[in-house]
Amino acid sequence: MKHTSKILSVFLILMPAVCFSGEWKSGISWKKPEVLKGKAAVTTPAPEDAVILFDGKDLSAWNGGEKWLVKDGYAEVRKPSISTKQEFGSCKLHLEWAAPEKVKSSGQGRGNSGVFLMGRYEVQILDSYNNDTYYDGQCGAIYKQHPPLKNVCNPPGEWNSYDIEFSAPVFEGEKLVKPAFITVYQNGVLIQDNWKLQGSTAWHKPPEYEPHGPKGPIILQDHGNPVRFRNIWIQEIKNNSEN
Repeated sequence: MKHTSKILSVFLILMPAVCFSGEWKSGISWKKPEVLKGKAAVTTPAPEDAVILFDGKDLSAWNGGEKWLVKDGYAEVRKPSISTKQEFGSCKLHLEWAAPEKVKSSGQGRGNSGVFLMGRYEVQILDSYNNDTYYDGQCGAIYKQHPPLKNVCNPPGEWNSYDIEFSAPVFEGEKLVKPAFITVYQNGVLIQDNWKLQGSTAWHKPPEYEPHGPKGPIILQDHGNPVRFRNIWIQEIKNNSEN
């Protein structure tokens, strides 16, 4: 009996790893987002109070930025992912990106990257122009949580823009007292409308909030595709709970 109890205890400890060792899927049958074409990227200049994260010259504001290619006013993804040296909470973030002009794959292997708020809440970047994949993983999705309201991806090689308004979660100790909310415009079109995040975004496990500080880095993901970025700036916004 003691031997059986020990086996059961080990199984219960390892069970979460067993359950989520592969891809996690929500099981929700999402409706395919409507496709809108011909929406040009919005090349908004940075406001006076914005923090410039990339002006086309260098990635000195980023950890690991020296590993990426900077050329002709854009930065192209190389290994590894990069993160901002400065941390941010609630914010308005503008960035412009382009999927590789030469198409080499399909689905999640085509123009894949992502922008992570606070290092853990991802807005998916993907070449979703005539490229089907699961809807909560296509371009503009809150990854594995909510598909975009519209698919407004431009053809490979052409520029897209994201304007993201992010309200950071608030914790009191271990307790979540206010979830995160996010609004996203792609090429001037609303694709996420004040969506309440269910927690962090991950490929291998369901969303879950884990207590963290009021600020975190912005991360641009290396997913093995030479996605390009330009004109990245951010404005900090104070939560009502902040002084």
